[in-house]
Amino acid sequence: MDIVCDICEGIPLPDNTAEFVMASRVMPYVNDLFAALSEIHRISTHKAVICILSPYAHSFPHISNPMFKQKFDEYTPRYLTGSFFQPSLSPISPEIPDYPAPAPPFDFRLLRMELFYQYPFDDSLYETEELEVLKTLQSNVVHEIMYHFAVIKQEISREELEAMSRKVYPEPRALFQRRLRSQNRQN
Repeated sequence: MDIVCDICEGIPLPDNTAEFVMASRVMPYVNDLFAALSEIHRISTHKAVICILSPYAHSFPHISNPMFKQKFDEYTPRYLTGSFFQPSLSPISPEIPDYPAPAPPFDFRLLRMELFYQYPFDDSLYETEELEVLKTLQSNVVHEIMYHFAVIKQEISREELEAMSRKVYPEPRALFQRRLRSQNRQN
């Protein structure tokens, strides 16, 4: 560990220096999500990649956790940009019909979103379409959600974002065991 700080109070790094930021299971605890994301945006270069792994908002253990101040689900990426981009190979981030949010003071464009289902709701027992319906109809289907975002500070084309969305990016080590368990259940 090189730096210990309160992300909302400032990260002791110069502007435009980080090319990749990993926030594994930390963002639900921040008091001010937009302050934390503004600070990540400040230290990141244009087209830096931000990976966020968080508890899924619609899971009872997460809903009832009094320590969680922020919630994350498939709608969240729409609140983090004024110019939403839906990657073709990612689950859908649905439109926000009734209460569209104003553009935030930063621009994080979705590159990838992945849902991690709770047992027994995984892809070894259900088709993707069935899981989509299940997570819409009931709680406790999804346990965690991971996003990869691109930090946007200059104009960027949809083609460039789509190309970025197809790249492989680092992910939290915590997912290694989860993916291994899922593979073992499928075999």
